[in-house]
Amino acid sequence: MTATFDPAAEAFDGGALDLPGWRHVYSGKVRDLYVPDLPALGGVHPLGDVVLVVASDRISAYDHVLRPGIPDKGVVLTQLSLWWFEQLADLVPSHVVSVDPSVEPGDGLVPGVVMGRAMMCRRLDMFPVECVARGYLTGSGLAEYRESGAVTGIALPDGLVDGSRLPQPIFTPAIKADVGDHDQNVPFEVVADMLGADDAAALRDVTLAVYSRAEQIACDRGVILADTKFEFGRVPGTVDIIVGDEVLTPDSSRFWPADSWQPGGAQPSFDKQYVRDWLTSPASGWDRAADGQPPTLPDDVVARTRARYLDAYTRLTGEHLF
Repeated sequence: MTATFDPAAEAFDGGALDLPGWRHVYSGKVRDLYVPDLPALGGVHPLGDVVLVVASDRISAYDHVLRPGIPDKGVVLTQLSLWWFEQLADLVPSHVVSVDPSVEPGDGLVPGVVMGRAMMCRRLDMFPVECVARGYLTGSGLAEYRESGAVTGIALPDGLVDGSRLPQPIFTPAIKADVGDHDQNVPFEVVADMLGADDAAALRDVTLAVYSRAEQIACDRGVILADTKFEFGRVPGTVDIIVGDEVLTPDSSRFWPADSWQPGGAQPSFDKQYVRDWLTSPASGWDRAADGQPPTLPDDVVARTRARYLDAYTRLTGEHLF
């Protein structure tokens, strides 16, 4: 880990950067993607068909990107993902090719300005599905359950409440949405129609296998993994399923402290729920129903959210980032 923490540093929450050897092609809610500047590299990248994935400090809630970002959030996301990729390597390979630092400008390795928050990754053909695993009932799954007694068509026992542990983990896929739109939870059969029965079953099986491994690891560290989502793809022309994007971070997962788990209401969490709670409180003055741009995050909300991200990293890995 080569990144260092500057207490006076601001959030790394802007857009495209001028990175020698790389060309910006896309910015999402959190990540910026760059492809090799092939003319500058003599027409070919030494590590093949790769993309540089840079995790910013941007934070989103209720389908809005908020300002300011959370300092060092992108470092937490990247370093925690790299740690999890190692824990899961025997279950599913990851898209990571290298995190080696650039030695000289334009050598095609990770530029110093984004070290710690960037991964050079294999370019994948991604499945257009969010692969969600739930071991506990909350969030959109709870809303569906209250309406129908089921989540994405999977019937659940009567009497469950917010935070209830499910009898067994379930696969509840969602169709990915564009920035600004809500992902749509769908039954497994919809995914099978989209991708074919074999690929749909393979995604379900690897999602649940990874969740089960991660839930046990988290449990051993006093953390509940309530639910999480993965993105999978394939290297073009191959058949192996590879996990991409991020894995098991506070942005893609709900982590709860096990010692305070109490079904029946919202649980304390290590994710951005603190930001969501502030946005929907009278203190923010924001009318979510009007769907206008949320207000600027106060300094104390930024600081406490940053602390939660760092706490999640330390509790799960047993190490300190800074």
